[in-house]
Order: sequence, then structure tokens, then C-alpha cells
Amino acid sequence: MKYGVVFHPDAEEEFKEAVWWYGNQQKGLGLEFVRCIDDAIQKIKRDLGLYPLEVENYRKKVVRRFPFKILYEIVEDNIFILAVFHSKRNQEQFQYRK
Repeated sequence: MKYGVVFHPDAEEEFKEAVWWYGNQQKGLGLEFVRCIDDAIQKIKRDLGLYPLEVENYRKKVVRRFPFKILYEIVEDNIFILAVFHSKRNQEQFQYRK
């Protein structure tokens, strides 16, 4: 089964802000961040249940090279991304998004 990817509006905003921030730090770094997030999502698609449960039904995937995590849940035939966040942030704050 093919799964679509749906971002919570706040997760999409977090992602865009991180791309912008990394892009302003060094040329090409924002694009590399996008590639790492995409790679993480592709790994989630390959093995939906591989990553540990973190908050309620949400699983956590650590992003390669960058200090970011993705919180996600499988909803019907979609991977619902609740948050794309810096690992220093408290992930419990995201449980109120839905």
C-alpha cells in the first residue's frame, strides 16, 4: 500500500522555518536539510512500525545529520506528521496538536 504524507499546519511551518534558517547559515545547507527530511520520510514509508512510540500513538524518527525529529502517526492511508522539531524542544508540547 502506498501512503501519502500529510503535515499538520504547524509542522509544515516548523519545517519551512528550519529550511529558511539552515539556508541562511550556509549555501546549500537548507537543501541538504530538505533532503534529510525527505530521506527520513522515505524510511518511515518503508517500515511504518519500526520507530518507537513516543507520545500516545505518535512514533519518533530521528533525522540524519541534523538535530531534528519527526513525530508521526499512521491515519488510514496517510503518514500524518505532527511535528518536525529540534531535538532540544520538549516533545510533549506537540501532543495538544491534532
